[in-house]
Amino acid sequence: MRASGAERFGNYLLLIVFGCFALAPIVSIVVAALGPDDGGSGSSGLGNFGKAWEIGHFGTYLRMSLLVSVSVVVASVLLSILSGYAFGTMRFRGAGVLFYLFLLGIMMPTEAIVVPLYFDLRTLGLTDTYWAVALPQVAQSVAFGTFWMRAYFRSSSRALVEAARLDGAGHWRTLWQVLVPPARPALVTLIVLVFMWTWNEFLIPLVMVTSESLRTAPLGLAFFSGQYTSGFTLLAAGAVIVGLPVVLVYAFLQRHFIAGMLEGAVRE
Repeated sequence: MRASGAERFGNYLLLIVFGCFALAPIVSIVVAALGPDDGGSGSSGLGNFGKAWEIGHFGTYLRMSLLVSVSVVVASVLLSILSGYAFGTMRFRGAGVLFYLFLLGIMMPTEAIVVPLYFDLRTLGLTDTYWAVALPQVAQSVAFGTFWMRAYFRSSSRALVEAARLDGAGHWRTLWQVLVPPARPALVTLIVLVFMWTWNEFLIPLVMVTSESLRTAPLGLAFFSGQYTSGFTLLAAGAVIVGLPVVLVYAFLQRHFIAGMLEGAVRE
């Protein structure tokens, strides 16, 4: 049944209104970042970004965030593929119990585990290191990634798997040559989500590290806002610098991301 012209107009109008609500804060921050510095430094436009970059040491923070985000994405996606394949295609004793343990990782908020996790990592001598920032986020991402990839593998074509088995393919070959190539939309969606969550993580770096060289971009922005409060313009420029990588990743992969989300919705 086709929608009438009035229905289409109402749908577009509603989308435009909600789009304006969503974009208004972003546009206001960008406009503020490009305006004259209200802190009295005399900079304006792109000069605000250069000044914020220099004062806030965002180069160091962005490198740390990029290192952590890329390593967490690679490790968690790889482990999620393996665990999702096991839970989605294999039948073994204790599979249900193990899967529910993974689900606990999704349901458990970071605030509930960060203090005991800090003491555990301190006992191992890992606090104030790169590993204290990356490893907890790998564990959190694998919990969701396992749930996500299990749903995909459970709904994948059984005929492909059976044909591969008849051809003599083992589990390893079936996974990487038969099931993973068609899973690109689901994998891209997982990559974008994990990258976004890791990049924006604030609490774990705040608790686990004290060295300035190990601060991530959101944590560095918080310290920048604490030490540079004479004007809003440079804070807005710093916020744009920190948020830009996530926007670029999503813009570059948004077609596959939306396809993966729609594919998951249809299968559910």
